[in-house]
Amino acid sequence: QVQVVESGGGVVQAGGSLRLSCTASGLTFDEYPMGWFRQAPGKEREGISCISWSGGSTYSADSVKGRFTISRDNAKNTLYLQMNSLKPEDTAMYYCAATPGWYGGGCLRFEVYKYWGQGTQVTVSS
Repeated sequence: QVQVVESGGGVVQAGGSLRLSCTASGLTFDEYPMGWFRQAPGKEREGISCISWSGGSTYSADSVKGRFTISRDNAKNTLYLQMNSLKPEDTAMYYCAATPGWYGGGCLRFEVYKYWGQGTQVTVSS
């Protein structure tokens, strides 16, 4: 059974930083491209960053470019999202997901992902 679990969310002031982690079990981690998504109340789920099997290719949404960095450690079956210069508009539930295929820039589309975590809340206060 596949399990995806996010951690690291919390409350932070604007301009601060957080690092989210995501562990995946029940699958061969290095065979799955991974992605981070977020959803704020009343808004659609947004793809914010994704990474290929080895970590050699990444894509990020314009809203987070230059502030957020996605990475992975396949030896630890763990995905990360380093978030810097946080803004109140980054407040959302953040989700980690795994997809069996690589879609290039299409990896920011939530519909290509098969396995999802339950999410971790990030709140940025002004």
